[in-house]
Amino acid sequence: MDYEQRTAVLDFYTYPPVGPDDWRYVFQSAQVRALELQMLTRATFLDMANAENFQAAADLLSATEYAMPRAEKSPAQTENTLLLRRSAVRELFADLILDQPIVKLFKTRDDFANLRLAVRRTLTDKPLGSDYSADGNFSPEQFEQVFAEENYSELPDYMADAVEPAVLEYYRNKDIRQIDHAIDSAQARYNLKQARRLNSIFLLALFKIQIDLTNIRTMLRLKFTESEQRNVFLKGGFMELERLERGAELPYESLAPLFFVTPYYRLVEAGASYLTSDKSFLKVEQQSEKHFTGFLKSTLQVTAGPQPIIAYLLLKENEIRTVRLVLTAKKNNLDTKLILDRIS
Repeated sequence: MDYEQRTAVLDFYTYPPVGPDDWRYVFQSAQVRALELQMLTRATFLDMANAENFQAAADLLSATEYAMPRAEKSPAQTENTLLLRRSAVRELFADLILDQPIVKLFKTRDDFANLRLAVRRTLTDKPLGSDYSADGNFSPEQFEQVFAEENYSELPDYMADAVEPAVLEYYRNKDIRQIDHAIDSAQARYNLKQARRLNSIFLLALFKIQIDLTNIRTMLRLKFTESEQRNVFLKGGFMELERLERGAELPYESLAPLFFVTPYYRLVEAGASYLTSDKSFLKVEQQSEKHFTGFLKSTLQVTAGPQPIIAYLLLKENEIRTVRLVLTAKKNNLDTKLILDRIS
């Protein structure tokens, strides 16, 4: 029985295997291990959440790489700093990864994000803007030209294959959410295909977990909005779709037992409980992030390989998002309890 056949029946307790060592990456792995020691701690985020205001929260970053000028700090300064840090970590990732197909694979995240934006604007007759990400394989200038001329044959195959389904799904009932679902499905299929082509146990597990977490959030949103849609789950994850479809039908108090034999039991239990009591998806998002980062941290068992480098990229991007989330919340005077519920 091969890896995919075993994991199809969830042949692991919390996290799937992360794959063997690759001794070509000895130096690169050691470098990211050192960089991990410089990442922000949970205590720092808790202090930021409990800070009196935005300025006090931003001051707590003064001894870190996110430090801003001494003059009065602003959200614009914050965003510029965070974007610079994200660009830096992505450039480092590209430098450290020896297998260029992996670099290209992670750049497609921005390609698909740009594609969602372009298709949405085209189908809803909104003007094209200049806010495409420049971190993908396909430049913003190329995107603007392709969609201005409606010449989709110029797109790479993995994006061209997503455009037609997205357009067809949208015009079925003019539901803009169907654009996202069609492109998400195409991206999930592409990711799994490339992970298999690279023969990477780690990447295959990573993408399957991402699919599962997306499907769990989708299931809970279907329940919360009392939607009758059932054909919006992504295929290819560890969990069978029948369990998710069943969960969409059951009352909230029956969800945790349904997922008891899966690695997502605590996520579903905490998320459904918070959704019932507070009518909010904060805990669903927090628990999803906790599960995903827990899997990334399990790469500590690998001495050398691309796994620690990929994990560092994703953990660092998550850190940047969390800094943005907390500072934005403080700027908008959100209740401290809400911030803590989201990050702790």
